[in-house]
Order: sequence, then C-alpha cells, then structure tokens
Amino acid sequence: MDYILTIILVGISLFALIVFFKTIRIVPQKQAYIIERLGKYSKTLEAGFHILFPFIDKVAYRHTLKEQAVDVAPQQCITRDNIAVEVDGILYMQVVDPKKASYGINNYQFASAQLAQTTMRSVMGKLELDKTFEERENINSVIVDAVDKASDPWGVKVTRYEVKNIMPPQSIKDAMEKQMRAEREKRATIAESEGDRQAKINRAEGDRQEMIARSEGEKQRRINEAEGRAVEILRVAEATANGIREIAKAINEEGGINAVNLRIAEQYLDEFGKLAKTNNSIIIPTNLADIAGVIKAATSVIKDQSVPQTGEAA
Repeated sequence: MDYILTIILVGISLFALIVFFKTIRIVPQKQAYIIERLGKYSKTLEAGFHILFPFIDKVAYRHTLKEQAVDVAPQQCITRDNIAVEVDGILYMQVVDPKKASYGINNYQFASAQLAQTTMRSVMGKLELDKTFEERENINSVIVDAVDKASDPWGVKVTRYEVKNIMPPQSIKDAMEKQMRAEREKRATIAESEGDRQAKINRAEGDRQEMIARSEGEKQRRINEAEGRAVEILRVAEATANGIREIAKAINEEGGINAVNLRIAEQYLDEFGKLAKTNNSIIIPTNLADIAGVIKAATSVIKDQSVPQTGEAA
C-alpha cells in the first residue's frame, strides 16, 4: 500500500512539474512567440515573463526580431550581350510582424532568397557585361525594392541586398585582362608623352626667361656704359672749356701773347728735332724763311721774356 502511494505521489509531482513548465513562458529579448489556443492563433508573446493555460495554449512558432543575413546561392545569369556569368549575393531582412511571418508563408527566408535570384536574372539580362560591374548599386536597389514589395504580406522587411561576386567565364576573364592591360599601357604611354611634352614646354619657358633676363641685363649694361661715356664726354668737355678759358684769360693778360709765341716755337723746334733723330732723311720745308722767322721770333721772345717788364720792376 505504501509503495502504491509513493508511486501516486511521484506521478502527481511530475504532473505538477509539467504543468508548471507548460504554464510559464519566458521570452528572450528580440524574440517573439506565436501562441495557438486549441490549434488557433491566440496571441503573440514579446520579450518577458508570460503565463499560459497548460495543454490549451501552445507555442507554435518562434521568431527572431533581429536582422537576418540570408545567403543567396550562386546562379547563372545571361547578360544582354549573351554572356553567361555566375552571380551570388547576400540578403538582409528583418521580421516586423511575427503573425504574418508565421501564417503568411511557409518559409520566408527560402522564398525571399528565391525571389532575389529571379530578380537578379531579370536585372542582369538588361545589362551588358561591362555595365554589370559598374551598376552594382543599381542592381542592389532594384532587388531590394522587388523583394521588399513581395515580402510585405509575409511580415518581413528587406533592408538591403549586396552582390558578392560576378564571375564571368574564363575566356571572358582573359579577354578583359588583355583589355585592361592594353588600357593601362595606353594610359602609361599618354602619361609619358604628356610628361615629355610638359618637360619640353618647361625647358622652352626656362630658355625664354633666360634670354629675356640676359637681354635685360645687356640692355641695362649698355645704358650704364652710355651714361658713363656721356658723363665722361661732358667732364672732358667741361675741363677743355675751362682750360681754354684759362688760356684765353692768360693770353689777354700782360705778356700772354709772347708766352704763346714762345710755346709755339718750342714745340715746333722740339718736333722738328725728333724728326731728325728718328729718320735717316730729313724733310726740309720749302720755305726756310718761315723756319728762320719762327726761330728768330722764338729767340726774340726768349730775350724779351728774360728782360723784366717795366711794370714788374716797380
């Protein structure tokens, strides 16, 4: 009897424990539970502590409210210029209505990924291969708009889509590599020619500036020399004029004319004597009387100069 009673007590304890766990529900942060009562939607439990009716209420679905990253498998797409490329990507979405996510579609992640693939094929078919690498942002935007619009009844918000890889065939890769190499060589040749052209322009400009500087220096040098010569001529002219004035003044003084005649006679005889010393032959003037007259005039001048003037004795 005691053994049966013990079994009954243990059974009641287990039942109470099961009822307790069926009654209490603790929902973690950023999650939502869908509760069905007798197989029908009852309510949505958000984060926190909740009490349910055991054996009547059941947690039918559990959803995370965090943003989810869904990998979109690689697929073959045909571009506008009939090139088969392999494209894959990643889709970001978030559950905003747990009830719609539970009852709107069977698997919203799978459905969204499939829709992203079909939209990708449609978009790639409108672009040429060269444009597909340039239009990544446009491709992403088109896919996000299409999937977000379709997933609205599912209670899912598509935040963004990113194309990961666009893989053309190997032959196309080789052709593109050759094209890029040719383009780089072209740019290098253009850059080299532009550099050489600029260097020549710089050298020509430098030579031009040098010639201008030299001409300006030569011009200034000649101006300075001309000004120096002008000043020199002016100084010589002034000195000559002053000398002439002094000579004229001396001539007009008493005995001045005699001094002039004496000086002329001395210079005449001196030059004539030099001529006789330097040459074997002597040139005799045709009018010797003039020479004698000059000598006589010079002698008389010397004599007159040796005699004191009347005014000087006084």
